Amino acid sequence: MPLWLNIALRSTGLFVFLLLLTRLPGRRQASRLTMFDVLTAIVLGGTTGAISLNLLPRLESGLIVLAVWSLFPLSLHFLSLKYKAARDVVQGREMVLVNHGKVLEDSLLQARLTAEDLLSRLRTKNVFNIADVEFASLETDGELSVLLKKDRAPVTAKTLGVATGQESVPQTVILDGAIMDEPLTALGLNRRWLRTELAKTGVAPENVFIGQVDHTGQVYLDLFDDSVAVSTPKTRDLLFLTLKKCQADLELYALQTGDPESQRMYGESSLALSQALRELEPLLRR
Repeated sequence: MPLWLNIALRSTGLFVFLLLLTRLPGRRQASRLTMFDVLTAIVLGGTTGAISLNLLPRLESGLIVLAVWSLFPLSLHFLSLKYKAARDVVQGREMVLVNHGKVLEDSLLQARLTAEDLLSRLRTKNVFNIADVEFASLETDGELSVLLKKDRAPVTAKTLGVATGQESVPQTVILDGAIMDEPLTALGLNRRWLRTELAKTGVAPENVFIGQVDHTGQVYLDLFDDSVAVSTPKTRDLLFLTLKKCQADLELYALQTGDPESQRMYGESSLALSQALRELEPLLRR
């Protein structure tokens, strides 16, 4: 067998083997890999290259090395999924560096970090004043998790006591100029509705690179030609103004009519619509 064909066949087989091997541990990101994972990858890569180029005196030796460095890490990985003790050995433990606003110097020393390292990592989390930190933990992958003090944390709807409704994920309804029916159906919409919305902006579907619709029916369009400005449909604004006009008309009718029964009906309808507008305004005017 020619040398080039031997190398090609070995490389192909090892490529498939490594591809299957990398899929077994799951969908862990490269940034979440531990030092042991990196070391294993280096050994496997070096051994695979040596086998592909036929640098080892015997093929069996390389295959044994691959088997050992494949089976042992996989075994440890699956054990760590089931047992915390094994997980602590393989991945290590998270370390608390700041607790109740106090920097733990012993933990910093154990993590081989200096005060400058801690401040640098805090800055990557947009924290520039260590007095704002309530809790900080060094995760097993080296990332720093930070919890700010309550008076320094960003304001959320929950802290303000504002109730918010659930939002669904925006659906991509146009991709590379092609209308996608399944996402439209998931939103309870159809092509006719989409073409009507596109007509409001004066854009043809074939000119749209990406088109998305959120749970409120708002359409976002990104065109192939970035120099073309797209006017955003004002569906929610128009709906709010229409309801506002109806409420004002009902109030006017209540003032103009001389019939007490009609006056009461128009007044109650105006108050009900006014209450509905107050509840819908955060959604329609955002």
